[in-house]
Amino acid sequence: MVAVRLINVTKRYGELAAVEGLSLDVKARELFFFLGPSGCGKTTILRLIAGFLEPDQGEIYFDGRAMTSIPAHRRNAGMVFQNYALWPHMTVEENVAYGLEVRRIKGGQRKRRVREALEMVRMAEFSKRHPSELSGGQQQRVALARALVVEPDVILLDEPLSNLDAKLRLEMRGEIKRVHRETGITTLYVTHDQKEALSMAERVAVMSMGRVEQVGKPYDIYRHPKNEFVADFLGEANFFPGRMVEISAQGVVLETAFGRFLSESRPTGLTKGARVLLSIRPEAISINPDSPGPNLLEAHLSEATYLGEVAQYIFRAKNLEIKASALNPSGEILISGDKATLSFQPKDLILFEKPS
Repeated sequence: MVAVRLINVTKRYGELAAVEGLSLDVKARELFFFLGPSGCGKTTILRLIAGFLEPDQGEIYFDGRAMTSIPAHRRNAGMVFQNYALWPHMTVEENVAYGLEVRRIKGGQRKRRVREALEMVRMAEFSKRHPSELSGGQQQRVALARALVVEPDVILLDEPLSNLDAKLRLEMRGEIKRVHRETGITTLYVTHDQKEALSMAERVAVMSMGRVEQVGKPYDIYRHPKNEFVADFLGEANFFPGRMVEISAQGVVLETAFGRFLSESRPTGLTKGARVLLSIRPEAISINPDSPGPNLLEAHLSEATYLGEVAQYIFRAKNLEIKASALNPSGEILISGDKATLSFQPKDLILFEKPS
């Protein structure tokens, strides 16, 4: 299996930079995610790696081998498209075998590899069916088998689950992780779905406007976002302004519209008096706690949403909205107008430099 390296890769369409100055390394055997909103350049990156597009600048390497001038059919990369791209007139096994035909692999070897690929995705019993006779999840499995059958160095997945319903998406997440674990093929996966990235990826690159904002393990990025964009895109977050008034061994004391708070976050380069943006995740907020922490504020409930496993609340305090959530809510759910004490720990209060 190969490692993938991108060095200063740029792709422009006229004045628009779809990808700009991108440099990163994907380890061999890694399940690596590109996560970001529509139009951020993540699909363009996959197509550059696959060879369907050429960069205007920069280099792409597979295990130290320069790929930039190598055509797509010689890169040995298998791509799974968002719309599956199955031939409707071909059976399942004929669709899977197509890549082997192009590579002039015939006879018993071709049959064996098609059978093994279909068994890998648990679709062997459907080999004689046509795509129109399959569910969306089954079609996606066939598309994955077609990528696997050519024994690729790299698999590229472009929003592969976006056309599936919620239950099938959950099922296919597990299946893709299983296939990756069993094959060990270096896999690059594009999505805008934060839960897919958090639940599946070994590492994630969060993207915005053609640039990578942060790369890291899902837990690290979620708990320690680099900036406001990452905190806001990867899950939900509350933001409100403040000013650093004291720095000590215990952390940073902040002056806010709600009073003084303590944070263990220490933004690099910021000193006493600096204006900052405070961020706190909804699930990190305790509602009417029995043992309040050092950070407290009084608020009134304006909206409540009960979802069974979680209750989501929107409070108002000092004309600002504050989102909070309660896992496995029991007893009475708060109703609009209720007064509540909100509390959160210093370790959960993240600080960002406030734009001037």
